[in-house]
Amino acid sequence: MASDVSMTDDDAADGSKASPVDGSLRYPFADQTPDSGALIPVADGVYWLRMPLPFSLDHINLWLLDDGDDAVTIVDTGLNTSVCRKVWDTVFETHIGGRQVSRIIVTHFHPDHLGLAGWLCERTGAPLYMTQAEYLMGRLLTVETHEKTPDEVVAFYKAAGHSDEWLDILKGRGYGGFKKVVSRVPTQYHKIRHGSVLQIGARRWRVHIGRGHAPEHACLVDNNGSLLISGDQVLPRITSNVSVFPGEPEADPLDDWMKSLDELKSIDRSVLVLPSHNEPFFGLHDRLDGLKASHHDKLDRLLQSLGEPRTAVDCFDVLFRRKITVDDMMMATGEALAHLHYLVRRGTIERFERDNVVHSQNRDAVAHKPAA
Repeated sequence: MASDVSMTDDDAADGSKASPVDGSLRYPFADQTPDSGALIPVADGVYWLRMPLPFSLDHINLWLLDDGDDAVTIVDTGLNTSVCRKVWDTVFETHIGGRQVSRIIVTHFHPDHLGLAGWLCERTGAPLYMTQAEYLMGRLLTVETHEKTPDEVVAFYKAAGHSDEWLDILKGRGYGGFKKVVSRVPTQYHKIRHGSVLQIGARRWRVHIGRGHAPEHACLVDNNGSLLISGDQVLPRITSNVSVFPGEPEADPLDDWMKSLDELKSIDRSVLVLPSHNEPFFGLHDRLDGLKASHHDKLDRLLQSLGEPRTAVDCFDVLFRRKITVDDMMMATGEALAHLHYLVRRGTIERFERDNVVHSQNRDAVAHKPAA
């Protein structure tokens, strides 16, 4: 299941500090983190709500937008848990009151964003707005549940170099727990796409699509370029997971991610970024530069390590520089494969299979290897 729980602090993910350029970020609300059920205004008619998560990444930021005097739009929803539903009860009682919820916008399909969308739509009668790929992925994953882990999924992780012991753990878990934390996704939705414009109160919000972390992630830029609701596409202190998953085993999501970082530079550098995790910040272009530099640093280290053949699992020590736990294995595997696939597509490494396990090696090392 693609999830935000694998996002990692820049200071901890690979043992290095965030790129120095990220030191220029400014956090105007650093001392004003909202309490559970409370709202903090971050701009005229735009409010910050924080929802708890039961992970090491313990929160998600949601956004409420005034839509005229009598209505409000909700952006992202939180997990389908009793704790999050109780927070929403408080918000409706103390902040929304008798106002109409005009629409619910979900930036992407991951459970902490989509989890309570169906519940909120049913409660309020509001329509759901999503991009097509994110909506369809969410609908698919709520019905894809297997008591037994599919053989092709086991084969995917075996090919990545996992031990028989860990594969036995994977088999015993079953597969497809998405719907446990996501309410029933509505059978209807309103499709948004890159360039779509939503009139919400006095502001016009333009949809900007990002890719790599999710297939068709919607960001929202207001009409005068002063605000960016970035979802997980740009985060100030942590790096979004970019992974290859069993459903698309030859994907190259890191290429999508890098291109999306470049495309986000079309947004004014002075924008206040409203991310799904951590705090609102100024410094969009600096953060984009830092994220890109971090991935290039990982790619350089990875390429240098491939003088001898390595599996994806063998690359964990190079990419993460910390111990990967059992719970981290799937996301770490996906991220390692994303970096390997990026290098394969650019012709700098070669892959070969041995006993159903895939190994990668620097193409130069292969070319200069003495004949047997």
